[in-house]
Amino acid sequence: MEYVIIDSSQEAASSAVSAAGCRIPEPHSTGGAVRREDAASVDASLIDVRFRDPLGCSRQVPWLEAAQDVVFEESPAVRPFPVRPGRRVAPGWWWSSTTGRLVAYGSGVMRTELMLLDRDPAVAALACRPVELVWREDGKAVGHAPQLMARLQDGSGLFLDCAGRSGPSARLAKRARVVAVAAEAAGWSYRLAGPPDPVLVANVRWLAGYRHPRYAAGPWMPALLEAFGSPRPAVEAVCELGDPIAVWPAVFHALWSGVLRVRLDEPLHEHVVVSVARQEAEAA
Repeated sequence: MEYVIIDSSQEAASSAVSAAGCRIPEPHSTGGAVRREDAASVDASLIDVRFRDPLGCSRQVPWLEAAQDVVFEESPAVRPFPVRPGRRVAPGWWWSSTTGRLVAYGSGVMRTELMLLDRDPAVAALACRPVELVWREDGKAVGHAPQLMARLQDGSGLFLDCAGRSGPSARLAKRARVVAVAAEAAGWSYRLAGPPDPVLVANVRWLAGYRHPRYAAGPWMPALLEAFGSPRPAVEAVCELGDPIAVWPAVFHALWSGVLRVRLDEPLHEHVVVSVARQEAEAA
């Protein structure tokens, strides 16, 4: 039997925050770029953040204060995700291997970006639309709720919006520039993500099916690391380790979690070359 997976390079995609699967235009590039100078008229100290506390009560406080103190990733969505009749993808839940908890999402695009962030070792927690930033333009209140938020291991945060295949709308691009300024002022970051590489998405989706800890190698992890101590075709090591029906899920879980590495920017199959990830090799 031939096992075929589609995934993208772990070298290039080891961090979904900055990888091709979550590619964001540079601040001064064209095509939906986040240009800070266009948001210079908005003072970050005058931006508020609106969120719901654990009891579901709406709160609005200064953004720069709340960014340092509030655990936004534990807040529910600042407003519910709409259900649009006729749409193939409705709101749902993603089980995060990062936190072991369910994360609500509002669309298939959000689910894809959640999946990519969930595999990123720099990410400590995830949430969909937990906050709305509020500021004033021309005397009117303006608000924007970034689609995703990730808490990073260093304690900072990441806001992420999905631009879609046709790029960001003029409205999103304008608001994104303000959100980028607000995030930078708080020591956070902001991404305006275009469509990720379809090969990356297909592969990570396959590996995500084995993200639950029940698929981990467990007691025979040392044997798994030894089998892939040198780069070799996956099927050779799998057959050497035991029953393929039992071993393949552990290999897929190790690829998801980053214990094993592989060229993920190409279609994968049973003969693809797999090796122990660099950090695991250094720890051994």
